[in-house]
Amino acid sequence: MRVYLPATLTMIQALMAAPDTPFAPVGGTGFALTPALREAYVAGDDEELEEVALREAARASLRLLSADDSDLPVRRVVVVADADAAVRPDLDDAVVKVAAPVPHSAIVAVHVDGAEAESAVVKAVELIDAADLGDEDGELAVGDVEDHDLGWYATQELPFLLELL
Repeated sequence: MRVYLPATLTMIQALMAAPDTPFAPVGGTGFALTPALREAYVAGDDEELEEVALREAARASLRLLSADDSDLPVRRVVVVADADAAVRPDLDDAVVKVAAPVPHSAIVAVHVDGAEAESAVVKAVELIDAADLGDEDGELAVGDVEDHDLGWYATQELPFLLELL
């Protein structure tokens, strides 16, 4: 199953530093095009619905960033992989539980915010919990960051990405 795993640049840095260590998503949580997600949308092909799962993972990345105290830039990160995962019907439509840490060979790509999104990401990180509770300012901040597209990086490009930060 194609899964979208929320991450941070700190996690990508650790991934690149230990190529023999699989990527372990926090709590095994990921997002995917699930039957429930497909059912929740009246229209949309698989590509469009996978984009929904990617956006959900990017939003979850905001929560991870709120606990990240590294000196790296504050940007949303989503690791895309092919992995075994089970649907979590007790949570949102796209949520899955990844069966095991993901080997490097199963990682397809990584999506990362560009530098132009950084100020919006910082604000959204501060207000993500408020947004989840229905606060209008929080929802607007998260909406602002979601207006920024994530850049796509092949796995072999990740060392260069980290070097340029």
